[in-house]
Amino acid sequence: MRDADHLARLRLARTEGIGPSTFRRLLARHGSAAAALAALPRISSQTGRPLAPFPADAAERETGAVTKLGGTWLHLDGPGYPPLLALTEDAPPVLAVLGDASVLLRRQVGLVGARAASASGRRIAEELAAGLTTGGLAVTSGLARGVDAAAHLGALEAHGRTVAVVAGGLDQPYPPENAKLQARIAAEGGAVVAEAPFGTAPLARHFPRRNRIVAGLVLGVVVVEAALRSGSLITARLALEAGREVFAVPGSPLDPRCRGSNDLIRQGAHLVETAEDVFAHLPEAPRDLPLFRPRSESEAQPQEVEEPPAPSDAAAQLLELIGPTPVAVDDLVRRCHLSPPTVRAILLDLELSGLVEPLPGNRVARAAS
Repeated sequence: MRDADHLARLRLARTEGIGPSTFRRLLARHGSAAAALAALPRISSQTGRPLAPFPADAAERETGAVTKLGGTWLHLDGPGYPPLLALTEDAPPVLAVLGDASVLLRRQVGLVGARAASASGRRIAEELAAGLTTGGLAVTSGLARGVDAAAHLGALEAHGRTVAVVAGGLDQPYPPENAKLQARIAAEGGAVVAEAPFGTAPLARHFPRRNRIVAGLVLGVVVVEAALRSGSLITARLALEAGREVFAVPGSPLDPRCRGSNDLIRQGAHLVETAEDVFAHLPEAPRDLPLFRPRSESEAQPQEVEEPPAPSDAAAQLLELIGPTPVAVDDLVRRCHLSPPTVRAILLDLELSGLVEPLPGNRVARAAS
């Protein structure tokens, strides 16, 4: 990707108020990140929602800092972007990668679990990771304490490949005691992946976003020791929603750390004792076709960019059809008698105004007030 295209995409992705879903819609509507950036002041004035483009010099500084660290960039729909992650509805527009980015193109299995894992849980995680990587897979986890760290170590010790998805920037290893492990992953053929901007310290709100990337990268997720309310169960749920397999290692019913993972088995997750149990149920591809596939810029229809703005009464007509209950965009097109490009353009404006919320399955609903 050309430097100018990279900087434009990075600026659009870093613009406050532009999430992954809105990023894709803006690209589809305007044809390129540069055109979308140029349109933000007009969109802001029309919607009354401040959308100040991320400064170009800040994007250049971040790019230089990642490059100096030895990192590379991957862009949604660009070369080297993880294909399974690209199928998810909220795929990150931009990823910074430290290490061997080609590992992200391999078949991957997530291995997650308790931070305060037992000695047995850590041993199981290491042995599973070693077996999975010996069998040709890459093991993906979140570089947290406990099971995550054990999974990365097990893969490395087996001379396998591992992917660490971090919650903060590439330069902010967390927890601090895993800084050496992060450096080892990058140096020994693995990959460290960050969605957050360079320099971002990991905060509590960043970890669910990290978890969705783990779930999106993999064909399946193995859970080792998870409490009933834990981030590992969030990762498992996100994996299910993306059509990925879910596995769990059974544990003692007397150990609170195992109640969540045991409950997954009760609900139908594959019971795992060895790596062979994972291979026996791991598909070549996600179970179901994605409900939404991101379009590349080359697939964006020029007529959508050049279509004149819809009249305000059309926006009011469309908004009247949208309530708190999710409705399919295709149903809106049939009911309002507007062209599909017009409906998509209006929905984007309503989304940027904070009136409409995009939902999975190409659906929308009124945003909560």
